[in-house]
Amino acid sequence: MANDLLSSESTPGATNAAAYSVSELAGALKRTLETTYDHVRLRGEISKVTRHASGHVYLTIKDDKAAIDGVIWKGNVSRLQAQPEHGLEVIVTGKITTFPASSKYQIVIEAMEVAGIGALLAQLDRLKKKLHGEGLFDPARKKPLPYAPRTIGVITSPTGAVIRDILHRIRDRWPCRVIVWPVIVQGDAAAPQVIGALRGFHADPTIPRPDVIIVARGGGSVEDLWAFNSEDLARAVAASTIPVISAVGHETDTTLIDYVSDRRAPTPTGAAEMATPVLGELRAFTADLERRRQGTMARLLETRRERVALLARTLPKPLDLIHTAQQRLDFVAHRLDGGLRQNLNLHQTAYARLSGRFAPALLEREVQLKQTHLGQLAARLGLAVGRRVTLATSHARLPELTNRMSEALNRTVRRSGERLPELTRRLDEAFTRDLRQRHERLQRLEQLRVSLNPDRPLDLGFARVNRPDGVLIKSPAGVANGDALVLTFKGDQTLDVIAGAGGTPPAKAPPKPASTRPKTAGPGQGSLF
Repeated sequence: MANDLLSSESTPGATNAAAYSVSELAGALKRTLETTYDHVRLRGEISKVTRHASGHVYLTIKDDKAAIDGVIWKGNVSRLQAQPEHGLEVIVTGKITTFPASSKYQIVIEAMEVAGIGALLAQLDRLKKKLHGEGLFDPARKKPLPYAPRTIGVITSPTGAVIRDILHRIRDRWPCRVIVWPVIVQGDAAAPQVIGALRGFHADPTIPRPDVIIVARGGGSVEDLWAFNSEDLARAVAASTIPVISAVGHETDTTLIDYVSDRRAPTPTGAAEMATPVLGELRAFTADLERRRQGTMARLLETRRERVALLARTLPKPLDLIHTAQQRLDFVAHRLDGGLRQNLNLHQTAYARLSGRFAPALLEREVQLKQTHLGQLAARLGLAVGRRVTLATSHARLPELTNRMSEALNRTVRRSGERLPELTRRLDEAFTRDLRQRHERLQRLEQLRVSLNPDRPLDLGFARVNRPDGVLIKSPAGVANGDALVLTFKGDQTLDVIAGAGGTPPAKAPPKPASTRPKTAGPGQGSLF
């Protein structure tokens, strides 16, 4: 087959079959793939999602052994059941085709849906990335645990083995006060109750403030532990000023609060061990420290004693110092008498020699020289006095200059004082403006909270229809004749009714109910309203 694609000009003895061009071969392969695989359902994990400026989406779908490129045309992106995101496990429907420019095959995706538990894990992964980007997983912001806590707060279910294991372990290791805040640990109401417990430990003045908080729950499936993957709960744990230890599930279970808590324990018993020291070990440790302190002091005293003894041996004896000085004094005193006599003889000889040289003429000449020198000094003294007078005149202006400088400084201080009220006024206006903006934002949030209240329609005259076991009735298609129903009105007022005969009401009411609705109900048929 390879020989059929070679030109007859390049291969001697080849057949006269026509050679394919690259475009012809690419087109033939494209038609073959699109005809054979015109409808394919494919399951895999999305990666490398690229949204082009034209509106098309390019991505890769992979499993543990292979990968295939995919494309979603602009017109199909908005109609997808699930939007493509990196790491999301999906089931896609489309057809296999080729991209001739690069000789690659790809799938043109027409429909996309989430595949099972992968959606929850993908949602959790996106939330992890969001909180990690905000710095909530940063180890630098985690608080250290107290070494010897006086009060420990435990947030968990009041029943079950978890609370018993924690209390038993704390009692054995470090007897201290334990405050248990009971909550449910599974379901939609679990996360709000745990958040309320965390805030209660911080704000409730009727209970002692704990030194450390343990959030604990036993093991379970991903769905059972999903309440501890709540974003609100993760932010509440991160905002706690009290160190928090998370002990949710077994060692292999990981939830979102494990990343934002200050410490993560593999089990609830491990959390109790992290929060408390061992009293017996602490006593043994302090006894060992005391023994080591005494030994260290004894060794230090012995070392200092030996050093003083060595230094004392190196010093000379006091009597030896005195004897040497006394001998030197005796030697000098013996030589002093002869030296004084010899010095006296030398001075007498020098005096006799110099006295013959002095005459009256020599003395007069010396007096004239001194007088000349004295005149020169008098002239220099006059000049110096003149300079001193000039300098004194300059010093007389010093008080004036001092006064001028003081006045300039006072003017500067006065101008600064005049600006102070203006600056104070501007600061007050800025604070008032910021406070008003925050108040307006709080009002908007309160309006949003009221509008999202699920019980608000009850205030407008509507009623909620449930079965006696609490199951919500969303459509009359699920109600049979004779079923017991409970109507809930405003203020949690309820009314028990029985569904009557007459079949399931139509899915869509007619345009004019007044003209088509029967005036009276059939026998045995009750009314839901």
